[in-house]
Amino acid sequence: MSNLCLVTGANGHLGNNLVRALLSQGERVRAGVRNTDSHKQFEGLDCELAYTEMQDKQAMLSALKDVDVLYHVAAVFKHWSKNPEAEIVKPNLNGTEIVLQAAAEAKVKKVIYVSSVAAIGHDGTPLNESHWNTEHFNAYYHSKIQSEKRAWELAKAYDLWMVTVLPSAMIGPYAENLTDTMKFVDSIRNKSLPFNPNFFFNFVDVRDVAEGLHAAEKFGESGQRYILANNNSSSFEDIINAANTVKKGYKTPPSLPKWLLFILAKGMELISKITGKPAELMTSQVRLFHGVKQEYDISKSRKALAYSPRSPMNTLIETFSYLEQREIRNLGK
Repeated sequence: MSNLCLVTGANGHLGNNLVRALLSQGERVRAGVRNTDSHKQFEGLDCELAYTEMQDKQAMLSALKDVDVLYHVAAVFKHWSKNPEAEIVKPNLNGTEIVLQAAAEAKVKKVIYVSSVAAIGHDGTPLNESHWNTEHFNAYYHSKIQSEKRAWELAKAYDLWMVTVLPSAMIGPYAENLTDTMKFVDSIRNKSLPFNPNFFFNFVDVRDVAEGLHAAEKFGESGQRYILANNNSSSFEDIINAANTVKKGYKTPPSLPKWLLFILAKGMELISKITGKPAELMTSQVRLFHGVKQEYDISKSRKALAYSPRSPMNTLIETFSYLEQREIRNLGK
């Protein structure tokens, strides 16, 4: 009999793609969401909806009843907040503790924990799973580092079968609400980005990540980390080239020097503290991403999980096509 799988954050970009991937492989799926009355993203999918909230242990215990495999996807994914410690770091860290404690009490057989390459970092060289990032100033990065480390401590304490998967910047279909990554790509599509920040992104198709998660459950070894990314990153020019493949007329906007980006980012952060609206550019992002390629050694996932991601260019082209079609659908409503 197939496994009963609980996917937390099932209405998110990765979560929804994972639900679809698991169903296509004959698994039974319980889709964990905060609002069980919202069915739009699950139309035509033969899955059960269950209320999940990673800050609520009783809700997690209820959702985990009879579950064989937990895919913990849910997390706070944003780089800016008025109070990053309270709104990003603590929710991700506390959520990890509550969810894994509930998994242990529910006697779940396997836990597939979604971390991020943020926990590995990037320095222009092909980093592998043995590397740990030491970033403290970007709240999202810091939250992913600390949460994964805490997850490993708890897995050992509770004697849980657990692997962690570390995706890079996910793009692709079934994004009802655009993530920060998808918003960035969409800002290029609609030509609203006024300058080239000279950032590099390691893009991966969200469907490849979803399939990689399932492979990690089937073929992964407890106690191991698996990078789900591409070997090489994409420049701003690469993104523009992909956009022009779908629809002609895109030009690379002017580049700004790093010092000027820092000044702009500082100003945006100050304005955001007053208005409460997210800063479009942060000083930590300039420091982390400007001119730094994000390269990863994915040989471990290729060998252990038969992981074979689409090329970044093909992924970008398909994403631009998806965003064009998404806009047309939204305008038609």
